[in-house]
Amino acid sequence: MRALVKILITLFCAVLIALGLTWLTLVRGAPGTVADGPWRTSLLTGSAQSGPYLRASVALHALFALNRGETLYYTAYTDSEGKDLDGNCIYHIVGREPPARWWSITAYGGDDFLIDNPAGRYSISKTDVVKADDGSFNITAARHSTAKNWIPLKGKFFSLTLRLYNPDTRVAADPRAPDLPSINRAVCP
Repeated sequence: MRALVKILITLFCAVLIALGLTWLTLVRGAPGTVADGPWRTSLLTGSAQSGPYLRASVALHALFALNRGETLYYTAYTDSEGKDLDGNCIYHIVGREPPARWWSITAYGGDDFLIDNPAGRYSISKTDVVKADDGSFNITAARHSTAKNWIPLKGKFFSLTLRLYNPDTRVAADPRAPDLPSINRAVCP
């Protein structure tokens, strides 16, 4: 009887650990994930080598993944200091135009869908970003703002996705190569 209890406890612990690791992989990134500051991307997204865990993560987060030569997807769940993004805070996404034919930065709610907002604004892209004279940009992500480069937030949990369409061949070869925008927490109540 004692042996059966030990076996059941061991099985229960193994299942609990396996489920926890699977959840962590699906939510925070599968093997092959690389970082560039707060931005994370998978070297395998959109490839035949992606495997079941990455495909499950893509399915879970509703991402239609093109191959790396066509599009690179970077996602940030933290700011540049490593603190979790919080929809109650104000952020400045600061940088220069990424090396791609077209790019966009989009905010997603905790449910991985676009954040519904009265302004009907969901992202800032190459075609609508307002740049400074030196070519840099400063995008504000906040609940309310009068900034021209504003991405509205709502709720506590959100993430940011940076898409590079037709990225420079050096970036497609090494997604850690570009100098991606920083995500700076300005104000947090």
